[in-house]
Amino acid sequence: MARVTVEDCIRQVPNRFDLVLLAAQRGRQISAGSALTVDRDNDKNPVVALREIAASSVSLEALEGDLIQNLQKYVQGEEPEEEFMELLSEEQSYAGEPRRQIEIEELALDEEISEDEDEEEEGEEEDFTDEAIEDIE
Repeated sequence: MARVTVEDCIRQVPNRFDLVLLAAQRGRQISAGSALTVDRDNDKNPVVALREIAASSVSLEALEGDLIQNLQKYVQGEEPEEEFMELLSEEQSYAGEPRRQIEIEELALDEEISEDEDEEEEGEEEDFTDEAIEDIE
């Protein structure tokens, strides 16, 4: 097969958009050093990828799986270790409901302190007025 046409590849991959994605993925694999399954014949990587797809010498399912894996932004990995889970739960407790409860308690203490200060100031004013009255008499 000297020239690759889209018609040769459409027999293997009916959707032209899928064909482009799969050929691009295979071209990336070839650029990364993957072994060729057809002769290069001085063709560039995208042409070799299309020739491989047309010849059915590569697994389309494997190409599709690699393509999906490369396009994923979130890679499923192992479960986080317990130590990290404990740190995460502590962090959430600071940011979550228990932290709000602490803030509410702090506000209540602040209000009590301000009420006590107000009462002391009122008591001082009364003492001052009593002293002033005694001085006048």
